[in-house]
Amino acid sequence: MNRAATGGGIRLKGLIIKESKQILRDPSSLAIAFLMPVILLLLFGYGVSLNARHIPIALVADAPDQTSANLFAHFAQSESFVPQHAPDLRTAERWLRERRVDALVHLPADFSRRLQPGSPESAPVQLIVNGVDANQARLIEAYVQAVWGLWLSDHLAARGHRLNRPITLEPRIWFNPELRSRDYLVPGLIAVIMTLIGALLTALVMAREWERGTLEAMMVTPMRVNELILGKLLPYFVLGMGGMALSVAMARWLFEVPFLGSWWLLIVSSAVFLLAALGMGLLISVTARNQFIASLISIIVTFLPAFMLSGFIFDIGSMPPVLQALTHLVAARYFVTLLHTLFLAGDVPGVIWPNLLALAALAVVFLAASRRKIRKSLE
Repeated sequence: MNRAATGGGIRLKGLIIKESKQILRDPSSLAIAFLMPVILLLLFGYGVSLNARHIPIALVADAPDQTSANLFAHFAQSESFVPQHAPDLRTAERWLRERRVDALVHLPADFSRRLQPGSPESAPVQLIVNGVDANQARLIEAYVQAVWGLWLSDHLAARGHRLNRPITLEPRIWFNPELRSRDYLVPGLIAVIMTLIGALLTALVMAREWERGTLEAMMVTPMRVNELILGKLLPYFVLGMGGMALSVAMARWLFEVPFLGSWWLLIVSSAVFLLAALGMGLLISVTARNQFIASLISIIVTFLPAFMLSGFIFDIGSMPPVLQALTHLVAARYFVTLLHTLFLAGDVPGVIWPNLLALAALAVVFLAASRRKIRKSLE
C-alpha cells in the first residue's frame, strides 16, 4: 500500500516536472496566462465605458438673451457635454443628421417671457436626441434634465423664489457611490478573461499529447488516470492563479477599483473558479484531440457565453427565460457576482456562499466528465 502510494507520488512528481518544463519551453502558455490579461484589461478597461462623457450637443436660442446665456453656461460647466452654439434650428438639425452632435437643445423666441413669474404659459425647451443608440439617448435625456433642473433652481434662487416640489428625492448610492462604470466593468472583465485563460491553458494540453503521439507512451506506463489529470492540471492551476493575481493587481492599483472584501475569500473563489475553467478546457482538449480545433471550441463555448450570459454587461433578469436558465451552466455567471460583491460590497455571506457552492459543483462536474472521457480514450 505504502509502496503503491510512494510510486504514485513519484509518477505524479515526474509528470508535474515534465509539464512545468513544457510550460517554460512553450512561450504560448506564459503569454496566455500573463500577456493576454494585460492586453484585454487595458483594451476593455480603458475602451469600454457605460458612462456618457463629453457628448457634443448643439445649443440654439431663437432670441439670445441673458436667460438663455445662463442656461447654456450650465451645459458648458457640465462634464457630460461639449456645447456647440448653432445660429439657427435648421443648422443644428443638419449637424444632428451629419453626426456632428448627438443632441440639440432649442429655446424658442418667447422662452424668457414665458419663464416670468405669473405667466399663464409654460416655458418649453425642445430637446432632440439621436436615438440610434437607445442607451446613449436615454443617458443624454437624463443628463439634460439634470442640467435643466440645476439651472432652474439657481434661476429661481437668484430671484428670491423657491422651486416648489411636493417630493424631494434624497438618493443614497451604495457599493459604487461615484457611479464609475469602470468599477463595475473591471471585476466582471476579470471573470471573463480568466474563463478564457483557464480553458485555453488546458484545452491544448491533451490535444498536444494526441498530436505528438506522446500519449501512447504514457499509456504503457503504470500511471493512473487520476495522476495524469493532477499532473496536467497543477502546473496550469499555478499559472492561472498567477494570471489572476496580475489581473487583480491591475484592477486595484492601475484602474483604482476599490476592494472591500476579504482577500482570503477572493483567493478561495478564484481557485474554485479556476478549477472549473481548467476542467472545462481539459474536457474540450480530450474531446477535440486537435490543438486548433480545441482552441476554437474554447473561444466559442467559454469566452462568448462568459461575455454574453454572465451578467458582465447584459442584465440576466432582462433576458428571455430560456437564456436565464442557460446562464446557470456558465461558471463565469457565479464568478462575476462573487467579484462584484467582494470588490464593491464586501463580505456578504448570502451572496458569496451560494455562488461559491455553485462554482464548486461545476468544477466537480467538469473534472469528473474529463476523467471519464480520458479513461474511455485510453481504453
